[in-house]
Amino acid sequence: MALVEIFHVVANEFPLDTTSTPPDIKEGMLVAMNAGNGIRRVDATTGVLGVIGIAGDTKSTSASAMPGIYPGWQNRVSDSFDETKASAKITVYSSGGAFATDQYVAGNVDASKIGQYLIADTTTGTLKYGGADANTLAAAHTPVVAQLTGAAGAYPSGVPGVDINGDMALKGDNDNQYIVIKLLV
Repeated sequence: MALVEIFHVVANEFPLDTTSTPPDIKEGMLVAMNAGNGIRRVDATTGVLGVIGIAGDTKSTSASAMPGIYPGWQNRVSDSFDETKASAKITVYSSGGAFATDQYVAGNVDASKIGQYLIADTTTGTLKYGGADANTLAAAHTPVVAQLTGAAGAYPSGVPGVDINGDMALKGDNDNQYIVIKLLV
């Protein structure tokens, strides 16, 4: 449901593929270029080889995906949760950077996996654990998307509270747990 841009190298702007299914892209999901149609969420059609970067905007018809936002809150009422509606373009981060995100497959990104590699999950369009050896992944034609630099855990929102060192925890998917990554695509 969220992407926290800690540091980014390149923020591209690409047209959206309005013909793809599933149409929803949450900020923080992995995206791919769909030939001449534009950007779509990574799925079984695009496969793992098509990952071009990580989405910096949300295209949705049902919920906002801004960090810390409860479901049902609209960031722009006239656009009905769709941050891409006015331009039909989406921000895509690539070429490196550091990000915190809740868009990952839960269960295998604990502290023992820090420094290891993440790949694309073509079922959900999110990150998942790939392994400790990038060469083994490359030999299997599975491109590495990111490196885990912070295990799943609560992430501070910057709003005063009691959850994390005087802050409220940032809300989001995966039970409000965020991982920190170094983007490698």
